[in-house]
Amino acid sequence: MAVMAAKVQPTTNHKPILLSTSLTHSHSHSHSFLPRRRPIPKSLTLLLLHDCRLPFPRRPLVALVSRSADPDPDLGSLLFPEVDKGNQPSTGEYLLAESQRKASKLAQRVIFGLAIGVSAGGIVLAGGWVFTLALALAVFTGAREYFELVRSRGMTEGMTPPPRYASRVCSVICALLPIFTWYIGHIDVSVTSAAFVVAMVLLLQRGIPRFSQLSSTMFGLFYCGYLPCFWVKLRCSLSAPALNSRITANWPILFGGQSHWTIGLVATLITINSIIAADTYAFMGGKLFGKTPLTQISPKKTWEGTIIGLGGCIATSVLLTRIFCWPTSLLSSIALGFLTFIGSVFGDLTESMIKRDAGVKDSGSLIPGHGGILDRVDSYIFTGALVYNFVKIALPLYGV
Repeated sequence: MAVMAAKVQPTTNHKPILLSTSLTHSHSHSHSFLPRRRPIPKSLTLLLLHDCRLPFPRRPLVALVSRSADPDPDLGSLLFPEVDKGNQPSTGEYLLAESQRKASKLAQRVIFGLAIGVSAGGIVLAGGWVFTLALALAVFTGAREYFELVRSRGMTEGMTPPPRYASRVCSVICALLPIFTWYIGHIDVSVTSAAFVVAMVLLLQRGIPRFSQLSSTMFGLFYCGYLPCFWVKLRCSLSAPALNSRITANWPILFGGQSHWTIGLVATLITINSIIAADTYAFMGGKLFGKTPLTQISPKKTWEGTIIGLGGCIATSVLLTRIFCWPTSLLSSIALGFLTFIGSVFGDLTESMIKRDAGVKDSGSLIPGHGGILDRVDSYIFTGALVYNFVKIALPLYGV
């Protein structure tokens, strides 16, 4: 391939110019810039690039003349003729490298997933202030990710985001709500006071307050602060002992003995494991049998995967309730699994809607192979409130 440059006066507008012509006569006077001693081949491609954003130094006008038997030459070979095509990876090597990359990402995802699962299990078993502080840290991180999504380009095209200081204040308040819930024992006063403080901070800003700022911040307070507090209520406030299980009877006294296993602990473990089962069964069912899209919010979710996930969630809930002997009614076990699945699905779809409007794939990059904290806990946000109210209101004597 022969490449040469011709000097032409630059144009006034600095826009890329792409010209492709086919010259068939060797003695044409309109192409006097080519050497007359050499005949012009039948296939001649003239490529003119002006003021392009390329990695090599900018030139006013570059004319690249390519002679090739290929009627559609590769643009990369025109721009970088010094690259030896023999050194480029073959298709087999590329596919091998891509499969290795996917395998490495999957291994990373599994390793960090197991580490998170073991850590979360220990925190749930500990309960009390350990569970509350860990939840507060997760809430603060999730709130920061939420407000970064609100400030993303996709969101700001249609609304005015809250000021950064207001989002920081709201994130701190969200992190304090679980602590106040654990210390005081109820949520109402804490949430109403927090909403008043957030509204006051927004209304007293220097610029003109916008309703979009107030609405996005209030939803962040509800989504990232109020709803996670129900996990504290579920784990720590339902202190009635679960005495019917063999696991609780043989629990070491060093770790609290039989009294450590409360209705709150059993309900929390059943709910968390049912959510994991719902996500796993829905993912595998969608991969194997998924054909009908569930919603446009998340195109990868299918009705087939959703139905299989519902069955797996209910089956896991019933199995664990038989192991822990709580609740004693089979109908209550099925209802618990159904509510858990509904909460996990709509929590997942809510976060997908936020990310879709923001124009991002993940809410963050905190957890390697998993994304942000919201990507991992989206299925848990609504579920805690549903399960707590179900146990508190629908089950007589807490299901004992």
